Amino acid sequence: MHILIVDDSKAMRSIVMRAVKAAGFDGSEFREASNGSEALASIRRTAPDLVLSDWNMPEMSGIDLLKALRAEGNAVRLGFLTSESDPAMRQAALEAGALFVLTKPFTADAVKAALGAVAR
Repeated sequence: MHILIVDDSKAMRSIVMRAVKAAGFDGSEFREASNGSEALASIRRTAPDLVLSDWNMPEMSGIDLLKALRAEGNAVRLGFLTSESDPAMRQAALEAGALFVLTKPFTADAVKAALGAVAR
């Protein structure tokens, strides 16, 4: 599986990658982007199987990335790993086409449950 991890924190991208590997996806290929704009360009070049994105980032937020992808007709699977816990934001993400929203700090088990449903 090709996974793009999008977060403005390099440390958080590493944490997400470790959690995904611990969830049983250690054979995956990973790419990274530090904001939504960078991710959008990366996705346009080579579409990943899954995008794991933060919500709040400079230049382009995760939700704006998701909306831009859907506006282009791109149905790449995308889930959020974010510190945002507002129910309205969670609902907006799901309505825009996100597969899941995990709130930081997340556990490896939570990542495994979210990715297990996606990988089927």
